[in-house]
Formats: sequence, structure tokens, C-alpha cells
Amino acid sequence: MKQYEKAVVILSGGLDSTTCLGVAVQEGEEVYALTFDYGQRHRIEIESAKKVAEYYRVKEHQIATLPFLRAIGGSALTDKEIAVPHSGVIANEIPVTYVPGRNLIFLSIATAYAEVVGANAIYLGVNALDYSGYPDCRPAFIESFARTATLATKAGAMGATLQIKTPLLYLSKAEIVTLGTKLGVPYELTSSCYEGGSVACGVCDSCRLRRKGFAEAGLTDPIAYSERIDVV
Repeated sequence: MKQYEKAVVILSGGLDSTTCLGVAVQEGEEVYALTFDYGQRHRIEIESAKKVAEYYRVKEHQIATLPFLRAIGGSALTDKEIAVPHSGVIANEIPVTYVPGRNLIFLSIATAYAEVVGANAIYLGVNALDYSGYPDCRPAFIESFARTATLATKAGAMGATLQIKTPLLYLSKAEIVTLGTKLGVPYELTSSCYEGGSVACGVCDSCRLRRKGFAEAGLTDPIAYSERIDVV
């Protein structure tokens, strides 16, 4: 019988994290999925994460609640007084959808979870191309955190190395969609819209990026949108 390696996959329920989970499964990992409920406007993604985890029959699916991120606000995703942008992503500009410290916090909790279950890798679906303005999606941050995690944990002190795997880091959205389609990723179960409605708005920055990715890949997005405009 094959001995699987254990891995924690940070699963939001969106396109990127679900593709990341698909990659982990394809690489033969025994997956422990970790989803965060931080009071996000688009809470519908949590339900998507549950469906994706069930689809892949992951070993375990934990949902960590972080109400403090909503309490402090500072992002269009956690503060309803800040409008979700519909104008499209501006390169090298940090958008209002940036959640202060989000990936730093997520990875810290995932590190603790990995230590407990004996996982030697954490998969994170960050992408440096589409969201180059997010400081916590940049390669320098990922590399730095991996070093810090080794220094900060019992496992690291005993000589174990925790890998932070980011298989989508340098892929365009079209390349991500193409990869996921080849792996049979169930995109029909995913949710990407920042507005958080039962049907994706089609015009927020996240919807635009997703639709653009499918269009450039020459593939059909299986989810519905309430509005359809030319993607740029």
C-alpha cells in the first residue's frame, strides 16, 4: 500500500485554492484542508470549500474562525462600508480588497495545524501575476515565512523542514484554469465573486480575472454570472 505524505491545503473555495488542492491530490498528498471564516463579505465561499473538500474526500476539513479580522476591518472584504471595486485590477497597486495580514495569519495557523497532524507541506494558492499588488502573495514573503516557520516550531527545531508549496505562483489565470481543467478540478463548485451573492456579479475584480482566465484559455466557465461585460 502506498504511503502518502500529509499536506495542509489552505482552501478558500475559490478557483485558485481549489486548483491548488487538485495539484496536491495529483501529487499524491493526503490532504488536510483548512478554511478560514474571517467574517468575509463573500461568505458563500465557505460553502464552496465544504463542497470541494467533500468532492475530493480529504482526510480532514477544518474551519478556523477569525472574527477579529472583521472587527478591525480595513478591507472591502471585511468592511461593508468600503465598496468592492468593479474597475479592474491595477498592476502594482495594493487594492482595497487587500486584507491586512491575511496570508501571514493563515499560514501561521496552517503551520500549527501541520505540526499537529504531522504534515510536511502547506499548499497555498497565491499568485504573483494577477495580484502583484498584494504584498502577502509575493515570492519574498513566502520564502521568508518558510524560514520563520522552521525556526518557530518544535518540528523545525528537531530538524524537520516545512515546505510552503505555491504551485500557482507564476502562472497566469489562463494557465491556472488550463492546469485545473486537465486535473479535473470541479470549478462548478467554486466561488470567486467578492460581492458574495448567490450568483457571481461578473464585474468585481475577482470575477473579471476569473472570466478573463477562462476566455484566454478557450474554456467555458461553468458558473453563472448576473452580469456579463467585456473582460479586460
